[in-house]
Amino acid sequence: HVQLVESGGGSAQAGGSLTLSCEVSGFTDSRYCMGWFRQAPGKEREGVALISSPGGGGPIYEDSVKDRYRLTRDNKKNTLYLQISNLKPEDTATYYCATRGDFFCGPTIAHTGTMEYWGQGTQVTVS
Repeated sequence: HVQLVESGGGSAQAGGSLTLSCEVSGFTDSRYCMGWFRQAPGKEREGVALISSPGGGGPIYEDSVKDRYRLTRDNKKNTLYLQISNLKPEDTATYYCATRGDFFCGPTIAHTGTMEYWGQGTQVTVS
């Protein structure tokens, strides 16, 4: 049974930084795509950053965040990290970690397909 546990959200001031963490359990190896999505009030959920399995290429980002978001994956700890720098009020959203048992996420955020498993979400509020 695959589970994801997110942490690291909270309130922060514009210009600051936050790091979100997502620990995944239930896979037997590291061959899974994983990433972060967010949903702001009144908006649809959107993908912001994803990373494929080791050897599947580097992270892919939504265009509006690629200069401030950094996604890393620690396969020994089965943990995904999203560092957000130079926080802006428009970063305010509930952030969800998600994964699916595919080696490759896709070439771009718009072509990543459907995720199978989701975390409970962690709130980020920037003022």
